[in-house]
Amino acid sequence: MVILGSTGSIGTQALDVIDRHTDRFVITGLVAGGAHVDLLAQQAVRYHVPQVAVYDEQAVPALKQALEQAGAHYTQVQAGAQAVNAIAGSGADVVLNGITGSVGLEPSIAALQAGSQLALANKESVVAGGHLLFRAQVRDDQINPVDSEHSAIWQSLRSGTHGEVSRLVITASGGPFRGWKREDMRDITPEQALHHPTWHMGPVVTINSSTLMNKGLEVIEASRLFDIGPDRISVTVHPQSIVHSMVEFVDGATIGQMSPPDMRLPIALGLSAPDRMDDVAAACDWTKAAQWTFEPLDDEAFPAVDLARQCLAASEKHTAVLNAANEQAVHAFLDHRLPYLGIVDTVKAVIDEMDAELRGNPLFASVEEMGQIEHEARRRADDLINRQEHELVEH
Repeated sequence: MVILGSTGSIGTQALDVIDRHTDRFVITGLVAGGAHVDLLAQQAVRYHVPQVAVYDEQAVPALKQALEQAGAHYTQVQAGAQAVNAIAGSGADVVLNGITGSVGLEPSIAALQAGSQLALANKESVVAGGHLLFRAQVRDDQINPVDSEHSAIWQSLRSGTHGEVSRLVITASGGPFRGWKREDMRDITPEQALHHPTWHMGPVVTINSSTLMNKGLEVIEASRLFDIGPDRISVTVHPQSIVHSMVEFVDGATIGQMSPPDMRLPIALGLSAPDRMDDVAAACDWTKAAQWTFEPLDDEAFPAVDLARQCLAASEKHTAVLNAANEQAVHAFLDHRLPYLGIVDTVKAVIDEMDAELRGNPLFASVEEMGQIEHEARRRADDLINRQEHELVEH
C-alpha cells in the first residue's frame, strides 16, 4: 500500500493500525508535505519504505539528511506534485489519501487510473472535482470512504438497496461552540476554535469542524459518493460523537454505525474492505450507563451547511470555489488576520462575486480548469481578507 499524507493525523493513525496487522500490509511509498521530515524519515526506516515524496522541494536536503541519520540508505527521495502523483499511481493494491486540501485530487485520480483501491480521506477530491475523480475509475466500487461519517453511511448502506434509501443522516458533534449564538462568536480566537471536544484532527479540519463547514463539505461529498440528492440528506447535531451517521430506509427503519470516536476504525475498514480487521479500536461499553442526544442544526449561528447546499445545487464549479475560498479564509483566521465570523462571510462573498461566471457549463473539463477557478477564488478571498485587515488597522 501507499500512504499519502503519512505525517498527518490520518497517516499516523493508519500506521498505528498497520502496526497491529503487519502480516497484511507492505508499504511501498509514503508522501508528505515536507514540514515534518524527521517523522517521515522515521516512518521510512520503520516500515522499510523504498520511496518517499514531499510536495515541498525545498525540504529535500533536510529529508535526505534525516534519512541518512536514521539509516534509510535504500529510500529514494522525490519531490513536487508530479513525484507525488507518480507514487500515488504506482499500482499499489491500496492507496490511502489523507492529504488535506484539493491538492489531493490529482493523486486520487492517479491511484484510480492505476487500478488501486482508493481509501479516500481527502474529501476535497469529491467536493472540488467530483466527476473528474469518478470518471478516473477503472472499475465499480473502487473508492472506500474513510471520513467517519461517510464510512458510517457506507457501512449502513449494506442493509438495503439504493432504491430503498429514504435519506442519509449525517451527524455533527457541534464543535466547541455548540449552543452559541452568532453574536457570541465575534471574538473567538484560533486557540479556542482548535479545542475540539471529541476529535483530534489537523488544524484546518478542526477549524472547519468549529464553523460546521466540514458538515457542508460532507453533505456535498455524501451526495456525490452515494448518488443521493441534497434534499434527501439531513444533518443532526450529536455531541457525543458515538453515532457516526445513519441511513433511513423507505419502510421507516434507520440503520446507523456506532463506536467511540476513533478514526482508526474507518481507516482500517478503508484499507481492508470488504473484510474487517480485529484489534482496531474499542467498542462501546454496554455495561455503563450512557446518554446519546440529538439536536437540530442552528442554521443562523452556523450558516456554512446551508451555503454548501446552495453550491451543491448550483454546480461543481461552485463547490470548488466554496472549498478554495474556505481554505484561504481558515488559514487567514489561524494567522490572526481574519475574525472568526469572517471565515464563512468571506466564502459567501467570493461565491456571490463569482456566481455569474460560474454559470453555464457546470462541470470542469479538466484538472487544469479546476485549478484556474480555484486560483481565482483564492485570489478574491485574499483580496477580501486584505481589505478587511486594512479596515481593521485603520479603525
